[in-house]
Amino acid sequence: MASKLGLIIKREYLAKVRNRSFIVMTILSPLLIVGMIVLIAYLAKVNDDETRVVSVLNESAFFQTEFNPSKNISYVHLDDLTLEQAKDSTDSLEYYGLLYIPNGTTVEEVANATYLFTKDNPNTSVTQKLESLFQKKLRQDRLQKLGVSPQQFSNIEKPFEINLSTFKGEKSMKGVNEIKAIIGGGFGYAIMMFIIIYGGFVMRSVIEEKTSRIIEVIISSVKPFQLMLGKIIGNSLAGITQFSIWIVSASALMFLAVLIFGIDLTTLSTDSAMPPGPMGGMSQLGTMDSEMMMYAKEIYDIPWVLLIVSFFIYFILGYLIYSSIYAAIGAAVDNETDTQQFIFPIILPLMLAIYVGFFSVFSNPHGPIAVGFSLFPLTSPIVMLMRLPGGIGEGGVPLWQFLSSVFFLIITFFGIVSLAAKIYRTGILMYGKKPTYKELIKWLRY
Repeated sequence: MASKLGLIIKREYLAKVRNRSFIVMTILSPLLIVGMIVLIAYLAKVNDDETRVVSVLNESAFFQTEFNPSKNISYVHLDDLTLEQAKDSTDSLEYYGLLYIPNGTTVEEVANATYLFTKDNPNTSVTQKLESLFQKKLRQDRLQKLGVSPQQFSNIEKPFEINLSTFKGEKSMKGVNEIKAIIGGGFGYAIMMFIIIYGGFVMRSVIEEKTSRIIEVIISSVKPFQLMLGKIIGNSLAGITQFSIWIVSASALMFLAVLIFGIDLTTLSTDSAMPPGPMGGMSQLGTMDSEMMMYAKEIYDIPWVLLIVSFFIYFILGYLIYSSIYAAIGAAVDNETDTQQFIFPIILPLMLAIYVGFFSVFSNPHGPIAVGFSLFPLTSPIVMLMRLPGGIGEGGVPLWQFLSSVFFLIITFFGIVSLAAKIYRTGILMYGKKPTYKELIKWLRY
């Protein structure tokens, strides 16, 4: 039995890796992925460098020093013009918009009568920036009426951030759990995509052999269960081979792209809130560098070896479970069109794992929803990987949950394979009939 199974695995593996589309996708996919990342980084940089020019017509005695240029907005002050002339000038010069501040006796009156004129609906970031300037001026004016001096107002406006530390006395950082969940989610999403892609390969391979009647010759020499298991393992080995090539080649290409094109992958960050002035800027820059170093340390301290080893464990077990179902579906139908009624129930747990996993792990990685989905076999390959960047043990996933998750996956695999084998054995030689769920349940009793 072992020798026949080995021959089937070898046949399926070589048939897959020698396939022209497999070779093309193995070569092109890393190029497309790296190219997409480089393009996104470039577009983000171009978008981040865009500066919108807003002309300001201030007829009041207020707001004389508030409109200082920032990273994405610059201001042009217009004097001795009427409102209509200011509109025409702004339009002809193709500025982003005109901020009109009419004359008034109080700050409240002026602010309530102020308008921003634009060609289309204004950008949210622009309106928020302007609203924050007016809000600060209004708050200052209201407090001064209550007897608060400008210096006291500056002290009131100082931002506050609570000090964070672990019980061991180590400084902790905000957003680290979210970063870890995103990293784990990336591994989980990769598992979902590979299960769908390579599970589909198994299903199509079974359908092709069934429709060409080659399957009748093959099962005269081997048992249907051996054939199904050989297809599953052979395709999984081909998937691991392709995935390993993608990781190595994509990493090398990404490294070369950063060196050659000088791509800055941090272009999504912004320092527009940096206080003006050289000393303030340098102080803020030093603080940001210190925080970036701490975030880098947190990412470095992620148990990468555990995460990568767990990825392959959950990928293999999750793939074996789902590909068994895909193989059973392929054996039950005559063409790929008939598979549509069965595909959605298979994909649903994977989609549920991604969306529920993100929401639950982000908010509470040790909550009942996150724990439950990380133990349930059909969702654990994705949700557990979202929790594992926190490690195993204190502060991370309890060891019993990790071991239980793997144990449940193994038990589920044997159960699913035995059920799928019954459908496979019966459906592989049936032709010309579109199966229903009722018939599939009947086949499980044979």
